[in-house]
Amino acid sequence: MPAMPTTENEEAQPESEITLDLLDAVHANETHSQRTLAAELGIALGLTNAYLKRCIRKGWIKATQAPANRYAYYLTPKGFSEKSRLTSQYLSRSLKFYRQARNQMDGLLGATAAVGWRRVVLIGRGDLAEITLLCAMQHSVDIVGVVDPEAAEGAQFMQKPVVADLASLHPFDVAMLTDFAAPQRTWERYLGAVPAGRFLAPKLLKIEPAGGESRQ
Repeated sequence: MPAMPTTENEEAQPESEITLDLLDAVHANETHSQRTLAAELGIALGLTNAYLKRCIRKGWIKATQAPANRYAYYLTPKGFSEKSRLTSQYLSRSLKFYRQARNQMDGLLGATAAVGWRRVVLIGRGDLAEITLLCAMQHSVDIVGVVDPEAAEGAQFMQKPVVADLASLHPFDVAMLTDFAAPQRTWERYLGAVPAGRFLAPKLLKIEPAGGESRQ
């Protein structure tokens, strides 16, 4: 497959997940154009074309001529089988992620509570933040809010305030990285805004620390 520019969403998605999303989209609507498929998948048009060609070559998708010089795409029996296989694989991976995330965030929250750090900020909104909020119920900590640079005024996430500016959540004792989309970029962005040793990240995010900061 030729190298192509990627978006942040593409960087976060493994190849099998993009393939599954494509098969799901074609199954749901056979009248999709490549442009509408690209929009639904959140990836570049050129990359969508490359994945379509690959799926056609493997016999998972068939393209037929449609009016106005367009193509209709539909799943073949092999495509249905592959979609089922990838769905099972994705669910298994998701369950493994949940268990790993729950164990690691539970460990981080327990450690912060043990040293008396009670006021916790989460940096990043999404699945990992949700798991962390659920784990926090088992510890003597208070999640004071979630940071998301694109947050609208007054936004909430699981009944916690979501803010665009970390400074608006001061004072806090510790910040935890919960951004799963672009964790290294987010880590580096906020590293200087959190006191040394009080910006924590779970191992599953595979952060490369800088400046002596901590991570589990």
